[in-house]
Amino acid sequence: MQFGAILRKMRKGAGMSQESMANALYMSISNVSRLETDLYELKAEILIKWCKITNNPDVLMSLYASAQVVDQLQPYASIITGTILGGFTWIF
Repeated sequence: MQFGAILRKMRKGAGMSQESMANALYMSISNVSRLETDLYELKAEILIKWCKITNNPDVLMSLYASAQVVDQLQPYASIITGTILGGFTWIF
């Protein structure tokens, strides 16, 4: 999953420059740029800090909710896959 565009939108929405974000995260400006262009691995710790700094808890909540849905559907993966391959697609 690529988050670069989301990170950039969050930073700009908070009125922050790459330099100010880099200072807040204690990292280089080039690493902030790499995160925003998906050239640097986004770790959970950085994502959490980024969300706190930009005041975007909704992003974390969305990711958490998505992860829970995936976990809940895991036991049914073979049924869903078999159904999709059989020509019928479930819509969630």
